Amino acid sequence: MVASKLPISPLIKEYGKQHSKAYHAIYRAIERYDRIVVFRHIKPDFDAMGTQMGLVTFLKDNFPNKEIHFVGDNHVSFTPRLFPETEKLGNDFFEDRNFLAIVVDVGDKDRIADPRFVKAKYKVKIDHHPCKAEIAKTATVCDLDMAAASELVCDLLLNWKGKFISPEAARYFYIGLVGDSGRFLFSSTSPHTFAVAQALLDTGFDMRKTYLDMYEKSIDSLRSLAYVLSNFKVSEHGVAYYTLPASVQTQLHITPELGKEHVNTFSNIEGINAWCSITEDPNPKDYCWRISIRSKEVNISGVANKWGGGGHDLASGARIDRIEDLDAFIADLDALFVPAQ
Repeated sequence: MVASKLPISPLIKEYGKQHSKAYHAIYRAIERYDRIVVFRHIKPDFDAMGTQMGLVTFLKDNFPNKEIHFVGDNHVSFTPRLFPETEKLGNDFFEDRNFLAIVVDVGDKDRIADPRFVKAKYKVKIDHHPCKAEIAKTATVCDLDMAAASELVCDLLLNWKGKFISPEAARYFYIGLVGDSGRFLFSSTSPHTFAVAQALLDTGFDMRKTYLDMYEKSIDSLRSLAYVLSNFKVSEHGVAYYTLPASVQTQLHITPELGKEHVNTFSNIEGINAWCSITEDPNPKDYCWRISIRSKEVNISGVANKWGGGGHDLASGARIDRIEDLDAFIADLDALFVPAQ
């Protein structure tokens, strides 16, 4: 049984009505183009890859005669454990610009994993991040209140009459939904989030195995956690943070992509208001220290924007070019939690 053949929650129907103009523009674009490429952000997470692969699977299931592709960088841990390896689509494909680009889970052009999206004759964007410059002005759905991009894409697809979400597609979408909602614990989780989760579960995919696959850890991951717990620091006003220099990553057998793996270890600790990982990325093309920031209640996106990043109110990313700038960054974050006089 497939999700669209089951009763759909009134919450999903109502949201679809509110966004019917944008939804129908996206439906028409998908129906119009025989060649479609799905894009997402660089350094992907559960939601980026889950949304991308869920949508790709949905499109292949419902439009078997169309040419559907997905591009971007692979994940050091999720690929191929959770998701298939990303296609290596040659430049010759993009020479014919008569294709549709669907961009998911990314707000700004410079964070799209494959820059060749610009060659598309028509572009669609479905996202839940604030953006600096619009990517697809005529076919965009963006809702900052959605827990995950997968939640928004699923609402779009569940409201598409005559189409279905298969168990395989549902599994991918569920990974994205669980990942970006923090297993439904983050404040962005809403009744609509649970309505989408129910629709996905009704397809019959194996939820238990999906969770096991998502959160399986290696021995190296355990050693990495031990290092974090032995080396974290806490600022005067409750900002917990840890640094992972390249030399430590080598000792722990991890890569920069895994630097933020344990950032939420500090999420439920009394006296800690925000927490972040600071990971050295030695890539000579873009050397920096990458920062993942989380907060219990206070909006930290302004600090993230100041330090070359951005994101959500309680979950953002930033960067510093030199480790010598770390104290200034922590001071800015710490200042958010100084008690009012």
